[in-house]
Amino acid sequence: MLRPFLIALQFLTRLPIRLREEPDAREVGRSVLWYPLVGLLIGMLLAGLAALMAPRMPHLLGAALLLTAWVLVTGALHLDGLADSADAWIGGAGDRHKTLAIMKDPYCGPAAVVILVTVLLVKFAALAALVAAGNWKGILLAPLLGRTALPLLFLTTPYVRPGGLGAAMSAHLPRKAAGITVLAVAASIVIATGGKGVWMVMVGFGTFLLLRQLTMRRIGGTTGDTAGALVELVETAIVVLGAICAS
Repeated sequence: MLRPFLIALQFLTRLPIRLREEPDAREVGRSVLWYPLVGLLIGMLLAGLAALMAPRMPHLLGAALLLTAWVLVTGALHLDGLADSADAWIGGAGDRHKTLAIMKDPYCGPAAVVILVTVLLVKFAALAALVAAGNWKGILLAPLLGRTALPLLFLTTPYVRPGGLGAAMSAHLPRKAAGITVLAVAASIVIATGGKGVWMVMVGFGTFLLLRQLTMRRIGGTTGDTAGALVELVETAIVVLGAICAS
C-alpha cells in the first residue's frame, strides 16, 4: 500500500525518495490513485510556508518566495509540459501529427516562453493577494485539485503516445478506484470549505473540461505534456479564484 504512494511522491516532487526497485507498469498505474494525496501534501507545505512568512516580510516578497518554493518542490515538472504543449499548439497549426512531433522537441520556442512567463506572473499576482489577505485555502487546494485532475484525465481520455510512463499510467490505472478517489476529493473539499469549496471544485472541473476538449480536438487524447499543462492551468485557475474571493 505504501509503495504506490512513494512512487507518486517520487514522480511528482523532488523530495529525496529512494525505492529499492524500479516500479513496474502496474505499480505506476496504481500510483496515480495517490496523486491527490501528494497534491494535498504540497498544498500543506506551501500554506504552512505562507503562514510562517506572512508576518515577517512584505507580501510581494513572500509571494515570490512561495512561488519559488512551489517550482522547486515539483522540479518544474508540469511547467515543462505546459511549455512543450504551448509550442506544439501554436507551431502545430492545427495538424495532429505536427503537434505531437513538436511536443517531443526538447527546445523551448517563443510561444513556450511567453506562456510560462504569463502563467507564472498570474500565479505570483494571485499568491500575493492570498498572502496579503491571510487566506491559505487557495494555496492549499490548488495543488490538490491540480493533481486530482490527473486520475480524472487518465480515466476519461485516451493516451495517444504509445510507450512511456504516461501510457503505463493510463493502461494500469484502477478505473473504479480512480472514479471513487476523484469524487471523494471533491466531496471532501465541499464539506470542509462550504460554498467557496463548491466554486473551487466547479472552476477546477470547468478548466479540466475545457482543456480536455481542446486536446481531444487537436490530437484525439492526451500525452504526458498536455497532462502537465492541465495541472499548471488548473492550479492557476484555483489560486486566481482564491484571490478573487479573498479581495
